[in-house]
Amino acid sequence: MKINQIITALESTAPLAYQEDYDNSGLLTGSTEMDCNGILCTLDATEEVIKEAIQKGCNLVVAHHPILFKGITKINGKNYVEKALILAIKNDIAIYAIHTNLDNILGGVNQAIAQKLGLVNTKILLPTLKKLVKLVTFTPKEYTNSILEALFEAGAGNIGNYTEASFCTEGEGTFKGSENSNPTIGERGRLKTLKEQRIEVILPYYLQEKVVAALKKAHQYEEVAYDLIPLNNENQSVGSGMIGELNTEMSENDFLNLIKATFNLKVVKHTQLLNKKIKKIAICGGAGSCLIPTAKAAKADFFVSSDIKYHEFFDAENQIVIADIGHWESEQYTTDLVFALLTTKFPNFAVLKSATYTNPVCYFLG
Repeated sequence: MKINQIITALESTAPLAYQEDYDNSGLLTGSTEMDCNGILCTLDATEEVIKEAIQKGCNLVVAHHPILFKGITKINGKNYVEKALILAIKNDIAIYAIHTNLDNILGGVNQAIAQKLGLVNTKILLPTLKKLVKLVTFTPKEYTNSILEALFEAGAGNIGNYTEASFCTEGEGTFKGSENSNPTIGERGRLKTLKEQRIEVILPYYLQEKVVAALKKAHQYEEVAYDLIPLNNENQSVGSGMIGELNTEMSENDFLNLIKATFNLKVVKHTQLLNKKIKKIAICGGAGSCLIPTAKAAKADFFVSSDIKYHEFFDAENQIVIADIGHWESEQYTTDLVFALLTTKFPNFAVLKSATYTNPVCYFLG
């Protein structure tokens, strides 16, 4: 199996188009045309993880965090990034990062955290804007179903928990072909008027070319009329963080104990408790301080994330409890998530979970 086949499977679930602008997800070392001998799933593609991949006969490392994140001008082995890259390149190890694109989808990193905490009624905390397009096209009524089937197959018509969503209205269309035309309906050089249906479907912006190609292949007309209209709508399936509810209310102390037990924590940093029962929980794996205002606006009782700076804790303003559980700790189950994704796609292929502990942060408890 080629590495490109594995990448295609990963990106069908977490498209690269959904990564943040600052991110560097995708294939970082290696070639898409390399034969894959085995896959090692990890949170961080450190030098120790690359050594583990070599020892276990895996020439593809799928990591959550991109080891190559900031720009580098030399690769001399002077730091942990360069050492990992040199070792990977020397041993023909491909490194693929699936980072914020996996964070930003339903069923991704934040969904895994929500499931660990037992949250229900979950949804994206801050849905992404301007990632949707509306396709409008026109066809004789007898071809409507076949065209819709082709559009749905290409990825159009998904809205939240619903698929195959469309809207059709009847109208009257006119056209007149030139001498060089070859009309399916009517005659060249003569004005044709006929009953048509206007078809409208929504699709992710990154699928525009694929959907339009499917439309043209399925359509009966020589020249296919269509509009692509950018939308400002929220994409309910893509965005930052997640919010949900506990099955039953609990005290703040009980919830802190739940967090400690769920993530095997030695310590939890948090803002002042508000001495009330809580139910609504907002979460964000990794660094999520930018979502504090959104969690407050959503009336969350608790916001669980990591990498909260000192002054950002003041933003709680006695309206919410902010809990910082640590970056590695919040994303530790991502390896399991990637492993499950790959073993589902490739049940008979060698997919392994890394046994290397990559958390660089230690806690001294005395």
